[in-house]
Amino acid sequence: MTEPAHRPLLILVAGPYRSYTNDDGAKIAANYRRMNQAALELFRRGHMPVTGEAIALPLIELAGSERMGDAPWNEIFHPIGRRLIAHVDAVLRLEGRSVGADTTGGAPEMIPDFRYGLVSGWTSRRLGTGEFLL
Repeated sequence: MTEPAHRPLLILVAGPYRSYTNDDGAKIAANYRRMNQAALELFRRGHMPVTGEAIALPLIELAGSERMGDAPWNEIFHPIGRRLIAHVDAVLRLEGRSVGADTTGGAPEMIPDFRYGLVSGWTSRRLGTGEFLL
């Protein structure tokens, strides 16, 4: 791991999880793996990554959810992303259509003076104020 010359950023990795999968378990697992791979890369670059799924899924299970989209799922899944936004330094928005990332946690216009990166391969671009450091 490379130690950064700057303060490590707490970065929310946002992207498709369940959206547009028709609840296909293999597609959801592939989306989740892609978010975790991005988080691992951010960690190796000296940052502190987090996904909403890593926090929400264990809570959803404890709340008694029996399937995606039931009451406990809806109570917790997207609200976690909205609450995380108040605590992170940046959002790394992975490519792909995502109802949650685009409406509850990943939209830069929701956060003034917010750092936001959009990944295409591993290139990034600056949106808003501040520089997104990958």
